Amino acid sequence: MILQQLQSHLRQSSRASLEELAHRFQVDVDALRAMLKPLIRKGRIRKLASQQCGGCHSCAPESLELYEWIRPEP
Repeated sequence: MILQQLQSHLRQSSRASLEELAHRFQVDVDALRAMLKPLIRKGRIRKLASQQCGGCHSCAPESLELYEWIRPEP
């Protein structure tokens, strides 16, 4: 059930951070990464290159780990 909710959320929002998804679905980030792997393998989502902020090192790594819904080509 949560995989369907996860897909639906990413489909609607287009892109989300791991931190945002963990907070929304109240799931540990490591468990969430494991849930995202099958969606990546199936080509439904992709992990984007890690974003760098201003360099202060106070951002949680989960907030910089982004996932994006892949729209199927027509």
